[in-house]
Amino acid sequence: MATLKELRDERVRKLEDIKKLGVNPYPAQAERSHVLNDISGHFDELQGQEVSVVGRVVGIRKFGKIAFVVIRDQSGQLQLFLGQDKVAPLDAAKSQLGFDQLPLLDSGDFIEAHGPVIKTQTGEISIEVQSFKLLTKSLRPLPSAQDGFTNKEERLRRRYVDTNANKDVFERYLRRSTFWQTTRNVLLENNFVEINIPVLENTAGGADANPFVTHMDALDQEFYLRISHELPLKRLLVGGYEKVFDIGPRFRNENYSDEHLPEHVAMEWYWAYADWEQGMRFTEQLVRAVADKTWGTRQFKLANGQDVDLGPDGQEWPRVSFVDVIKEKYGIDVFNTTIDQVKEQLKASNLEVEKQDNLGRGIDKLWKKVRTEIAGPAFLVDIPTFMQPLAKMQQARPELTEQFNLLLGGSELCKAFSELNDPVDQLNRFAEQQALRDAGDDEAQMLDIDYVEALEYGMPPACGLGYSERLFWVLEGVTAREGVPFPQLRREVDDTTKTIYPELFS
Repeated sequence: MATLKELRDERVRKLEDIKKLGVNPYPAQAERSHVLNDISGHFDELQGQEVSVVGRVVGIRKFGKIAFVVIRDQSGQLQLFLGQDKVAPLDAAKSQLGFDQLPLLDSGDFIEAHGPVIKTQTGEISIEVQSFKLLTKSLRPLPSAQDGFTNKEERLRRRYVDTNANKDVFERYLRRSTFWQTTRNVLLENNFVEINIPVLENTAGGADANPFVTHMDALDQEFYLRISHELPLKRLLVGGYEKVFDIGPRFRNENYSDEHLPEHVAMEWYWAYADWEQGMRFTEQLVRAVADKTWGTRQFKLANGQDVDLGPDGQEWPRVSFVDVIKEKYGIDVFNTTIDQVKEQLKASNLEVEKQDNLGRGIDKLWKKVRTEIAGPAFLVDIPTFMQPLAKMQQARPELTEQFNLLLGGSELCKAFSELNDPVDQLNRFAEQQALRDAGDDEAQMLDIDYVEALEYGMPPACGLGYSERLFWVLEGVTAREGVPFPQLRREVDDTTKTIYPELFS
């Protein structure tokens, strides 16, 4: 079997032959009248009509004076029928090849073809090619669907090959696009305004996470890549906007897992004059709409084997009490316990105990073990105030917050609450978080005095919610790295590339 370098060398030879003919193998212009699926889907209307199509060559069969070339575009694939006496001859000025130049084509090349829509003698919908043009000469062969492209490391590094070889992967990122477009559309239809906020921040806030740090030369100052959209969007509520959202990347300097990536896309919305109860109803509406449009169903079989049914419109999802679960599973009263008692339960549950673990962090670890058993959908409620520095307290039980998290597939996929807008209370909670940070908890929140100043100007009561593309990953049934087109990987250059370009890697 030929090596990749040998196959590439043969294609480079063909490229040189094409150039010797005077043909530009990489012209800028292409002409297309129809996508390929339009032709196969509307054959009766288009039969006999001349069309122009473009696509990547996925198969070539030549039998004497006739040939069949299969091309593919994003919509699908179609057969081209070429007869030696029907195809226009070489016209180098137009990058046009003739029948005699077919041997210079390879699978993976991009071409443009013109001719009438027909059916062949075998009943195959085709285009009878009158002329064709080379658009791009490929130098590396793509694996065919039959060959497969299954090596996980290779698939993650060369996703552009993966999406060509594996149709399900190709379609996944179309669904990912639909997921975010539907999220945006539902918010816009409900009178939210999309306002983009900075990625670089003086203070990283809005979540418990370790930030990435960078340096801005213009100001000679360190900045943080945002870990959350929250605090800038709530500043906009202070500024007079009543329903705002943003969709974009956020960055958390943590390890990879099946559920987390250091960089991922997230959405957060904030709704003035709404509380957490209204937020729960809107969340049900939003998630159902996204599922309907992205997957066309509300019933899912998740990768972990759990079955999830998002239910009909108007059906309220059940609630799970955080403090009750911790009491039932571990015998711990979260308001009357010590860090040593929590650590005992962590050890008994075979969970990691770290030196910087504090009471809130330890209790959260215990909860995360329990939540894996909850398929959902359900809302987690009754989260202690000392564990959430940005949420309002429940009026009847100030030790608890007006917070709800969406439980789905053993994970928490949305976090939302009635927003804290008391500047004094907020400053005190920030100070508690900063003390934890100073004590070694790198994920504790920073004290953001500018945000406290903003609250002193007055922020209306509001509800806010955020979810990341982890909601997509869970419902899609894939891990985090499979859920994004280009996950970060340790930089490597393969041996073939080093051999091809020795001057770059000497």
